[in-house]
Amino acid sequence: MPICPECESPLDLVADEVEEGDVVVCDECGTEFEVIATDPLEIVKVEDGYEDEEDELSGKDEEEE
Repeated sequence: MPICPECESPLDLVADEVEEGDVVVCDECGTEFEVIATDPLEIVKVEDGYEDEEDELSGKDEEEE
């Protein structure tokens, strides 16, 4: 089980059940991490102002209407 780099608590995720680009949240400190690789599992902290690709796409569609 991966460990949160911020608070060193175990992250509740299974490497086989996540895909690259998924965002996971630490239950203890609330820090968000993006999965950048699955084999081996690698995560990076999501920076403030980050928007998920799906959010960006839906936001653009709404602006055009």
